[in-house]
Amino acid sequence: MNFDEIRYEAYKANMALKSNGLVIATFGNASAADHNRRVFAIKPSGVPYEELSPENMVIVDFDGKVIEGELRPSSDTLTHAVLYTEWEGIGGVVHTHSTYATAWAQSQKDVPILGTTHADHLVVDIPCAPVMSDEMIAGDYERMTGYQITQSLAERNLDPKDVEMILVSNHAPFTWGATVSKAVYNSIICEEISKMAFITRQINPDAQKLKEGLINKHYERKHGPNSYYGQD
Repeated sequence: MNFDEIRYEAYKANMALKSNGLVIATFGNASAADHNRRVFAIKPSGVPYEELSPENMVIVDFDGKVIEGELRPSSDTLTHAVLYTEWEGIGGVVHTHSTYATAWAQSQKDVPILGTTHADHLVVDIPCAPVMSDEMIAGDYERMTGYQITQSLAERNLDPKDVEMILVSNHAPFTWGATVSKAVYNSIICEEISKMAFITRQINPDAQKLKEGLINKHYERKHGPNSYYGQD
């Protein structure tokens, strides 16, 4: 079977994380999925970004089994596998340890919706999944991280097609999208919104949530049925 397309998409996504300053050293990973074949391509574990190539992306099935590749896949592979299995509409997943989003995750705090930049992308706070239980940690940790993410959104009645990013308490952000390039974009936005919220609360610790009318206006003008942002 030929996996060249998803290998290349995964490679481009991982390199985009590096070029956008979202990863350092060997942190982070991006994957691109083929739902028809129930496989995805993901960054190999611990390999510096400078040494990556489309050929060394690892092909894994939705159960986490390596299908093709000489290298060991990312240690977060099973988290990606859970998200692809649980959410049929997503074609890419990204995990980083970007500074500001990770700081909010380590603080165990949602990123509050304080301004219109946030509302251009979400109508809710960026959610922070709760601290993982001891049972989940002691079990299949990376797989449980996937379920920690899916369960957290379900408990808040959030649709993963509407909310394409989350923080995992004490860990870091995960994002996803219909394509892996959209998942990378969401990682960029997640970090920037997290940075803005942090600075805002430093300037004014009592800064209030954006008013509902502005939230809806900014979201709808980009994503609503009568959106008018951008070109046709």
